[in-house]
Amino acid sequence: MPSSTHFGLPLRINAVLTKGNNDCHPDSRYTGLGSSSGAKNARILMLSALLFQATPAAKAPAVVAALFGLLLAFFMAMSAISLYNGLVRARMRTREAWSGIEVQLKRRASLIPNLVETVRGYATHEHEVFAEVAQARGALAKASGPAASAAADQFLTQALGRLMAVTENYPQLQAAAGFTHLQEDLADTEEKIAYARQFYNVNALDYNARIQSFPGNQFAAWFHFEPVTFFAAEPAVSQDVQVSFARG
Repeated sequence: MPSSTHFGLPLRINAVLTKGNNDCHPDSRYTGLGSSSGAKNARILMLSALLFQATPAAKAPAVVAALFGLLLAFFMAMSAISLYNGLVRARMRTREAWSGIEVQLKRRASLIPNLVETVRGYATHEHEVFAEVAQARGALAKASGPAASAAADQFLTQALGRLMAVTENYPQLQAAAGFTHLQEDLADTEEKIAYARQFYNVNALDYNARIQSFPGNQFAAWFHFEPVTFFAAEPAVSQDVQVSFARG
């Protein structure tokens, strides 16, 4: 014969729902119970306790295990979603930072033809230097990816350094307004490239660390998150490049 607990269960559930609607008021001691979501959570907790009381003692461990399993599965699912979204955001930040470098490299490349033509007007016999700058500029335009672009950028910087060294032999050229303006634009662009390089490398480091550490490495393998290359020159090359476009 069913116990009185089972006969009174619907009435007790209805009483709990009514109490949850009427009595869940804001209280500084219980954050969130005054809101609609807080009232719903309170009713759910009370109903869970009531259902647990109505469960026979022999089935209580099974119910507890089932609830624990559901909560654990929910927590793991939310953690996995959060981890995956974090990897996606890190990859997007890295791509955005790289696009900033590309913009500045293109800006500098657009200044070089005018600079070469200005210098050519005073130093017509420096054909070797002009050819080297043009070749380095073309190599940078064809470069793809951070590693190749960094190497091509350093060689272009070297070629520009030789070009600027040539200009020191022509005081009239250095005094020309057009040349001075180009020199200032190049100096400004170099500063922006340096900042964009630092910003990209910081984001690349963060992204690579995420996909190479556990448990991010598991998601990286499952969803094909590939590591990115830093935008940096070879040590031997970077040591040789010491160029300043700022006016002395």
